[in-house]
Amino acid sequence: MRRFGLKKVHLFFSSFFILILHLPFVFAKATPRGKVIFTEAKIRSTNLKDSVNTRSTIVATAMESLYDSLRLNSLGLARQVFEYAYQGFTYLKEVGKVSNDHILSIIDFSRSSSQKRLFVIDLKSVKVLFNTYVAHGVNSGEEYAWQFSNSIESNESSLGFYETTDTYLGKNGYSLHLQGLEKGFNDNAYDREIVMHGASYVNEKVIRFRGYIGRSFGCPAIPQRLHKFIINKIKNGTCLFIFSPDKDYLLNSAILKQMAYVSAITYNQ
Repeated sequence: MRRFGLKKVHLFFSSFFILILHLPFVFAKATPRGKVIFTEAKIRSTNLKDSVNTRSTIVATAMESLYDSLRLNSLGLARQVFEYAYQGFTYLKEVGKVSNDHILSIIDFSRSSSQKRLFVIDLKSVKVLFNTYVAHGVNSGEEYAWQFSNSIESNESSLGFYETTDTYLGKNGYSLHLQGLEKGFNDNAYDREIVMHGASYVNEKVIRFRGYIGRSFGCPAIPQRLHKFIINKIKNGTCLFIFSPDKDYLLNSAILKQMAYVSAITYNQ
């Protein structure tokens, strides 16, 4: 009888110990099939190459999908230009250089000024909000912009990535300050008073008369009838990318080099 009682006690404590061991599994939430949960420990154990690799793949997939969904090809914006803009925008968000996470504006100076070469895109709602004309600097070229400068009083356009800042009323009316983010290419933009504003010479009537729109002193001037709508949409911390296939810019832009480094890690495995 005593042996039977000891057996019962041993059985009770064994069962209790097994229950304690299984409690975490009983109350844990089940992970849905196919869903990967990244814990802090797992993130710490992932090396830099894998991390950059994964993020680059995600960005590349997003770019392809967005470009096609926005039908940018039909609007005349080349895929390569959009890729430069989107990758740079993503990088600038990550390093805290632009605060707005869904508005991206692109000016493609490889196109004639008689073409609509400003694209304002809402990446969140996947919409092209504006596609219109934009002027380049008087000393950058006539119909096409081919020469660029960061120098004060050059009257030339400046390439690269910008952050939009505040608005003001000036000699050109309602205008938008632009902060250049690329040293040597556009970081003098604020001091040069390179701003976005409306201009009467950015007009289809001018195109019909002379074949291309008028030119500015370096500012990305836009149509008068749209300038308030565009400025109000892109002000206060959005990303603006001004592109041209300029060899100096493509080879020496720090932001494009950063993107090339990421791409090198991705593809040279």
